[in-house]
Parts: sequence; structure tokens; C-alpha cells
Amino acid sequence: MSGGADGMGGRSGRQGSVVQTMRAVAWSFFGVRRRSGLEHDAQRLDPVHVVVGGIAGAVVFVVALVLLVRWVVDSGVAR
Repeated sequence: MSGGADGMGGRSGRQGSVVQTMRAVAWSFFGVRRRSGLEHDAQRLDPVHVVVGGIAGAVVFVVALVLLVRWVVDSGVAR
């Protein structure tokens, strides 16, 4: 077996919800976070979920920027 000492495949039994993970990622994108919130997230959230949420957030951000630029250019405001 290649699991961790906790018997859960290396995970430490973190049970953060999807909403908690996305809130933590959103705060990270915004760049403002209290230390107590960061420590709470570090204890509760699964790092794999945070990475996946960060990648998803980055993709949504880039797509939103591309759509905004296309809308502005198509509307004729940028001429």
C-alpha cells in the first residue's frame, strides 16, 4: 500500500466544502485575507481542491476578460 500513515492515501481527513474552497480561492485572487482565515483554511481545506479551484478561477477570469474585450471592440467604443 502506498497510503499515508493516516490510512487515507496521504490525505489528513480534511473536509472543507466546495463553497469554502471557492471562497478561499476568491479571497486569494482579491489579495486580501486575514491571518486567522488563512490558518483556518490551511487546516480545513484539501490542497488538491484549492489548486483545482485556483486553476478554474484563473480560466474563468481569462475568459471573462476576453469576452469583455471582444464586447468593447465590437461595440465601437474602442475606435
